[in-house]
Amino acid sequence: MPEKYTMDDVKSLSQKYKNWGKWGASDQLGTLNYITSEKVIDAAKLVKQGKTFSLAIPFDDKGPQTGSFGRFNPIHFMLQDGGDIIAGAQNHLPTIRYTDDAVTMPLQCATQWDALAHIMYEDRMYNGFAANEVTSSGAKKNGIENAKSKIITRGVLLDIPRYKGKNWLEPGEAIYPADLDGAAAKAKVSIGTGDIVLVRTGQIAQVRAEKNWGTYSGGPAPGLGVACAAWLCEKQVAGYATDTWGTEVIPNETLDVFQPLHVILIVHAGMLVGEIFDLEELADDCARDGIAEFLFVAPPLPITGAVGSPVNPQAIK
Repeated sequence: MPEKYTMDDVKSLSQKYKNWGKWGASDQLGTLNYITSEKVIDAAKLVKQGKTFSLAIPFDDKGPQTGSFGRFNPIHFMLQDGGDIIAGAQNHLPTIRYTDDAVTMPLQCATQWDALAHIMYEDRMYNGFAANEVTSSGAKKNGIENAKSKIITRGVLLDIPRYKGKNWLEPGEAIYPADLDGAAAKAKVSIGTGDIVLVRTGQIAQVRAEKNWGTYSGGPAPGLGVACAAWLCEKQVAGYATDTWGTEVIPNETLDVFQPLHVILIVHAGMLVGEIFDLEELADDCARDGIAEFLFVAPPLPITGAVGSPVNPQAIK
């Protein structure tokens, strides 16, 4: 069973791992500052086989969203299609004909990054910026566009179900630092400064096996326990992502705060957090070839003032 923590514990961890001012009073990158040019060069050297893996789920109307938190699946529609061409609607153009389309979607409805403007605590976000810096026109501070050229680094996969000898973790099953260390040891990798850590729970494998998203979006889920905050912060990772809706174990280990790691890591540590990553194909390949480190490339869309971004992350071996 998950451990239990109080808001006082969350406050204590928040203060212990608080990075406000560490990279200057105007910083809007947080732990992405750990990704140096040398780190990018070293990460590029991990490409040996030319194998690439997309870690995104399909962006379509068959996604996991059910309306919880106001989020819905992408709505894709055509602005110009073959019917317009056949009907002669484009006959005013000499020779050429075209199709065009559009999409309407919450920016965090599928595989996505949280911006540092996404989570607030006591009316403040990362680096002490006030909540009212996010207005109806978007984030004036900590918007996702700040990360547009920063998320290129070494990626490491920690496959928790394979470490535990099962297909997937059960909803409500917490991941502890010992599990992260055990999965790293099994994969023969160490975690270093500036890495992006991908933590597989297997929840997407479960969804596919059961042919139903069920309560994936916001319901009970396996995920990181509060104790993992220390593990992530002390290893100085640039960020982490999981294959679940919110990265944390749900029900949370705290009764008096929802998503406590978001408070500790996003608001105070300034850490990049990714959600709804599809790690299944990558995990199968890592199990086959025994290589769980790779070049990881996953820039957000530079949507000015956005508090999150869809992404098509690439793991390259």
